[in-house]
Amino acid sequence: MKAWVFAMELRHLRYFIAVAEEGSLTNAAERRLHTTQPSLSRQIRDLELEIGVKLLERKTRGIALTAAGRVFLDHARLALMQIEVACEAARGTEQPQKPAFVIGFLLGQEAVWLSESLRILREEAPEVEITLMTKSSPELADGLMQGKIDVALLRREAHTVGLAFRLLIKEPLIAILPTGHRLAGHRALRPQDLARESFISTARVAPVLRTVIDDYAAKAGIRLRQDYDAETLSGGVSLVASTGGFTLLPLYVRNALIPSVVARPLRGEVPTIDLMMGYNKSNTSPLLKRFLRRADELVQRGSPGWAYSRTVKRGDRKLSV
Repeated sequence: MKAWVFAMELRHLRYFIAVAEEGSLTNAAERRLHTTQPSLSRQIRDLELEIGVKLLERKTRGIALTAAGRVFLDHARLALMQIEVACEAARGTEQPQKPAFVIGFLLGQEAVWLSESLRILREEAPEVEITLMTKSSPELADGLMQGKIDVALLRREAHTVGLAFRLLIKEPLIAILPTGHRLAGHRALRPQDLARESFISTARVAPVLRTVIDDYAAKAGIRLRQDYDAETLSGGVSLVASTGGFTLLPLYVRNALIPSVVARPLRGEVPTIDLMMGYNKSNTSPLLKRFLRRADELVQRGSPGWAYSRTVKRGDRKLSV
């Protein structure tokens, strides 16, 4: 192992992730880290010196990840997640063993569905220890097949074995654009508007989403001009901010957008993507069976307002679809 690994601190990873997700040193310093921009810049430079490669580069619209930065971002997130798991495991040794139940959420969806899911689980089995996981949809499907996750909110992934899916909601797609984009002033966008713009794909992390987008383009009779392929959904948003292109994402992401991008609805027949509840058919957990029986209640009481809303947010303003 190289010597620089031992010199790196967890705060460097947290600082880097904050800058990458915000797309701005100033926003990351003020909104996320509560430090000064010069101090944050110095920490990022120290990290780049330790690693020996450039992770970020300045653009006219903020900060963009380099190719090395995009790769490092995924590993940095994984490293912090593993540290958190290790801490929880260590704390668990001081507590008596309890029955456990693992629920997984598509990254970002936990903010929408977690509260109601926990309410149901605690009502059904207050003595059970609940473990939460947030991952990409393909990772959640793998976890279900391997028996590491009891139930998950995810996409209907292809090439799965032994899994069952129940539809929760259909999520409309929206266009994500830089705030300064020429189309950002439109109340809604036509497919023909998008055909002339640079498209940022998220196919690697969201293959089901890409299939929905391809079907939408084919039905609309347009060809999307793909110039970038993002490693993560947040990376796709960062690329939108830094390259001036656009991407198409489910409506729920509007609540977690960085300030340098805006969301706009689509005109005409709006494409939708299914959010499913998935589980392994061989799982005999009694709590799983009781949770599945209350799936309709989860939709009725936990279904977020955005799922059926007719508005799209732009900063502090709301535009009617």
